[in-house]
Amino acid sequence: MKVMIVFPKIENGTYIKRILQQNGYEVCAVCTTGAQALQHAQGLSGGIVVCGYRFADMAYMELREYLPEQLAMLLVASANACEHAGGQDVVCLRMPLKVHELLSTMHMMSASIVKKKRKGGGNAGRSKEEQAILRDAKGLLMERNHMTEEEAHRYLQKRSMENGVGLVETAQMVLLM
Repeated sequence: MKVMIVFPKIENGTYIKRILQQNGYEVCAVCTTGAQALQHAQGLSGGIVVCGYRFADMAYMELREYLPEQLAMLLVASANACEHAGGQDVVCLRMPLKVHELLSTMHMMSASIVKKKRKGGGNAGRSKEEQAILRDAKGLLMERNHMTEEEAHRYLQKRSMENGVGLVETAQMVLLM
């Protein structure tokens, strides 16, 4: 899985690059501006962009807007920024960054990209019933375990990956418990 890293401070990007390379990811570029990232993105047919919230020339939202659709985005930012990132086709990790969270999130995103490619690249939309099951499961986790919506969603994603079942099936299991 090809990875591009974009942070305003090169040291942050280099640190993440080292972690990812040690764990088998191919880092094709470390950039400090959105413009550099967009130049490198033109040669990529898929992969993950790991980035910070703001660069010298643009914010992550602008970068997401200009990136090709086949590139997934992992935003590493403050809790406040992550709350505003929801629903924008962006996966978010809160600072301070924990290595195991970075690696498990990267693994989940990589698996999702591979799965989409196998299905022909189409994003199979969820039915209203499936969306309701996911919403109810997240609501239950939020109420019972005092999680944010993001934490509940990440919990469902991780359990789904660990058990090798779909997200909706995992949500159904949570509701049955």
